[in-house]
Amino acid sequence: MALIAVTKESRAGETRVAATPETVKKLIAAGFAVTVEAGAGLTASYPDADYEAAGASLAKTAKAAVEKADILFKVRAPSDDEIAALKSGAIVAAMLNPYQEKATLEALAAKGATAFAMEFIPRITRAQVMDVLSSQANLAGYRAVIEGAEAFGKAMPMMMTAAGTVAAAKVFVMGVGVAGLQAIATARRLGAVVTATDVRPATKEQVESLGAKFLAVEDEEFKNAQTAGGYAKEMSAEYQAKQAALVSSHIAKQDIVITTALIPGRPAPKLVSAEQVASMRPGSILVDLAIEQGGNVVGAKLGEVAVTANGAKILGIPNLPGRIAVDASALYARNLFAFAGLFLNKEGAFAPDFEDEILKAALVTQGGAIVHPSLKG
Repeated sequence: MALIAVTKESRAGETRVAATPETVKKLIAAGFAVTVEAGAGLTASYPDADYEAAGASLAKTAKAAVEKADILFKVRAPSDDEIAALKSGAIVAAMLNPYQEKATLEALAAKGATAFAMEFIPRITRAQVMDVLSSQANLAGYRAVIEGAEAFGKAMPMMMTAAGTVAAAKVFVMGVGVAGLQAIATARRLGAVVTATDVRPATKEQVESLGAKFLAVEDEEFKNAQTAGGYAKEMSAEYQAKQAALVSSHIAKQDIVITTALIPGRPAPKLVSAEQVASMRPGSILVDLAIEQGGNVVGAKLGEVAVTANGAKILGIPNLPGRIAVDASALYARNLFAFAGLFLNKEGAFAPDFEDEILKAALVTQGGAIVHPSLKG
């Protein structure tokens, strides 16, 4: 019987946990044994007693939890001490931030660990239930609106009162992926007037289906700006200039701007220039979801609220899903539970098939080396 260890997150500010009592019970029913470090779930409101009731054994320390484990489940990458405690060949599944945290991958490889970066789960139908980027981005999009609304000094919905009318807030979402779509939906529920933009023409219908207005220069070039595979094409300099002018005039009128653009393995693209920030009214808010990869907004600072000369605020809040730790942990833990199923054969025995397309796509270290094609060299 393979043993899964779940430990406290050592990263400062990380409130999530990689397994919940619900998924512990399911993992045990699937044939795994589970050890949880005492206190691992407390920051996500999951007490030790609930893990024990679900069938997990408790370990007093991370070292005690990890040293006998066949598999280690984490939210973020394991600490140096946890890596040192791993037995050679043990499996690690976590959001390893592989492009930015190469030293951790090297340490895992040196230890002989078989490590999977959950960010590399392929976007295929069979893997949707394991897609941690989508599950966490969905919550990040929701929380971005909540943070923006909290920082904004006015109400979100229009209100008709005896003392006069309160105008609805204007919210502009830049980037219509999973996070962007949830941000649109949340802002609409709160009563804001919402617009959104994206370089992919197919997103227009999604935006409009949520009751928001799509913003783009919709000429012939834009209509053909997407490949058959759904990716954006490189736009001409002329189109980019027209789109930038449209966006600039629009940003100047907005109360809250939410940016969501991320590119795997590269710094986040700059979507909002210093000039565009300076054009915004005093008290307006920018929420930068890409702050941990450098940010989409010029002037955004990681972990800070940057107040500009014109009185706008740029929120550089990291780890937005961690601000909804209960739900974020529940979704992430379910992603990991589904992933763990790939370690079992048809008879339910622990026998990972490393040729499985999902395991192969997510595998980053094995046999003492970094093996993922995009990370070599």
